[in-house]
Amino acid sequence: MSARDLRPILLVEDSAADAEMAMDALREAKLANPVVHVEDGVDCLDYLQAQGAWAGRELVDPVVVLLDIKMPRMNGLDVLTHMRADERLRRVPVVILSSSREESDLARSWDLGVNAYVIKPVDVDQFFDAVRMLGQFWAVLNQSPEQE
Repeated sequence: MSARDLRPILLVEDSAADAEMAMDALREAKLANPVVHVEDGVDCLDYLQAQGAWAGRELVDPVVVLLDIKMPRMNGLDVLTHMRADERLRRVPVVILSSSREESDLARSWDLGVNAYVIKPVDVDQFFDAVRMLGQFWAVLNQSPEQE
């Protein structure tokens, strides 16, 4: 098992129902990667920087960040802005997983360097399938540069 297989998938989602569905879909995909769930942008950045409640964790970047946009305390676009400004985090793949169909959210996400923007389907089965496919692609198939 490579180090890539052990890197977590970071799920940043404030909706408990959507988070549980996403985690179920990722488990069903039978990925070796553990899934770490945080509920807002502040907790996401704390996790990525190994500070706050995450102080002391091994500083291993996630294989992918599944990021909601509309969240309390700090929204996903602000998180993405911080990640892309950080030399260590700028290459971490980020997939926006949001119910927002606002053109401004879509355009700003791409401008900030998101790797994919997936609109959460209203249908539960479609949402489940979309997350399962995302996990398989980003954790297994996608080849990213090695971290230095």
